Amino acid sequence: MRTLTLLASLMCMALSVSAAKADRRVAFVVGNGAYKNVAQLPNPPIDAKAMAATLRNVGFEVIEGSNLSRDQMTEKLLDFGRKAQGSDVAVFYYAGHGIAVGGSNYLLPVDADIKSEMDVKLGAAINIDLTLDQTMGDAKVKLVFLDACRDNPFAAKIKSNSATRSVNVQSGLAEMKSGEGTLIAFATGPGQTALDGQEGNNSPFTRALIDNITKPGVEIQQAMTQVRAQVNEETHKGQLPWGHTNLIGAVYLNQAPTTQVANASPTAAGSVPAAATGGSSDGVELEYWRSVKESNKPEELNAYLSAYPNGQFKALALARLAAIKSGPSTTTRALNAGIDPATFTDEASQLTEDQMGLDKNQRRDVQRRLTGLGFDTKLTGVFSDETRSVLKRWQAARGYPSSGYLNKLQHKALLAEIVAGTPTASDNSQKAARRASSAPAAGSAPAPAPRSNGGGDAAGAAFVGGVVGGMMGGMFRR
Repeated sequence: MRTLTLLASLMCMALSVSAAKADRRVAFVVGNGAYKNVAQLPNPPIDAKAMAATLRNVGFEVIEGSNLSRDQMTEKLLDFGRKAQGSDVAVFYYAGHGIAVGGSNYLLPVDADIKSEMDVKLGAAINIDLTLDQTMGDAKVKLVFLDACRDNPFAAKIKSNSATRSVNVQSGLAEMKSGEGTLIAFATGPGQTALDGQEGNNSPFTRALIDNITKPGVEIQQAMTQVRAQVNEETHKGQLPWGHTNLIGAVYLNQAPTTQVANASPTAAGSVPAAATGGSSDGVELEYWRSVKESNKPEELNAYLSAYPNGQFKALALARLAAIKSGPSTTTRALNAGIDPATFTDEASQLTEDQMGLDKNQRRDVQRRLTGLGFDTKLTGVFSDETRSVLKRWQAARGYPSSGYLNKLQHKALLAEIVAGTPTASDNSQKAARRASSAPAAGSAPAPAPRSNGGGDAAGAAFVGGVVGGMMGGMFRR
């Protein structure tokens, strides 16, 4: 009986795990600041990193990016659109330049070069309305946060090249109406401009979002009221966030443990307990630190210290800053000798890695080389999350942009490193010769054939299956 009870309990646990995973949360988080044709914005990448950490801490799968070109943004949006289909909660967060032309709002990739209204509408910028409709259309709850209400950097060019007719080019972003189940929040009111904040820190709007939207037990619309109050106070009434909501139920990004879900509207999506971290401030700080701890950019580490001046990782952040200031070690400088300087500046992404077309053997070679250099990872030929994390550590140690993806220059640099224990062609030929010399002479009894890994696994599985089957059969006969 006890065995039957145990089996029943295991089945219930499995069902519970499936139910827990049923709530799907997906977020698109991008911060663009390194613009090529207009003034750069120092803070959006820092804002995006902090927001991504905040959302991951309450169970979101985050599609994240910084300083993305038009093609890179499109790639991220396609990924987000696929993953957001049928999700319970989808979040869209963007920080960077945005413009309003003819009453429509557009986001600007870092390679945007807009000279006329035609450039805007034919693809140099990204139409927000169309993007939200295509990527989040069937999510149950849609939350949109736009920290993009800066001055239009292309306004003068657009107006001067549209002299033959009137073109409405305004400051800030134009008003947007939300559809059913949607909340849209802007850093400031329609036609107004928002503050970027002190360099190396979060903008006032993003800082207020991080402080409030994942507070335990705080419903999202209540959180946005607190966001408006915080920004208004911090900017001395110089900036007041604005929004439009059409939510049809209570939405919690971090349900308090003491609050019963039944108290929320039955139509509310996303009103479920947060992940095991509980969304506590300690959990948010930990996730924030994880996102910047291997960064080679002082501004990102300073942003952590600004957000958590007495944080538990303060000493580590200061040590990391000191190491960056003093420059790479002698060993690292030796490794970097002869490396193309662009390796230290060119960002790697999923796109750059896909363009390389590495097959499974080449990916396994990358993993073998990383392991030989002391960055241990499994030799699977598949770049899993574990391998991505190891790649980030290798990149950070070498001073390359740390993304977890490869580009051609980084791959070339890795191949140039001397790897301990990496077998060469001559090693393999010597092993083959030794195997040939140890083969049995003609007429002698052959040695037992060694089992392949697959055969050993199959035999082991058959043995275990027989034992378990016998136990189960005996139990039911009794």
